[in-house]
Amino acid sequence: MAKQQPRGLRNNNPLNIRKGDNWQGLAPVQSDPDFCIFVSMEWGLRAAFVILFNYLKKKVDTPDKIIKRWAPPTENKTESYIEFVCSGGYLDRNARILKTDKQKICRLVWAMAQYECGHIGSFGLIENAYSLALH
Repeated sequence: MAKQQPRGLRNNNPLNIRKGDNWQGLAPVQSDPDFCIFVSMEWGLRAAFVILFNYLKKKVDTPDKIIKRWAPPTENKTESYIEFVCSGGYLDRNARILKTDKQKICRLVWAMAQYECGHIGSFGLIENAYSLALH
């Protein structure tokens, strides 16, 4: 029997965004009871960037703070998540991230998606979603 893809990949939602907002790019049918389903991976990543941009406005602006907010210890192995993301994204856990620092925030999202789902495609996909989120 073939192994099923991770939920985030099946839903084009690699950071596993829960239902609750009317995101651009949502699929017309939302068959997952808990998590959003997007029409493409790019739209799921765009939603993640929009959330992260809102975090940055609220001074949740380091990998440590972002991941503790995104994946709280009450539900996740947050410390492992932080270590994975910082290592894979070549990020300092306490270094401030700015919305305008495209490479740093894209590496953060890339590593978070890797942690959540495994391989999601090219880094260009992440960069395209970042650009979509700016508009």
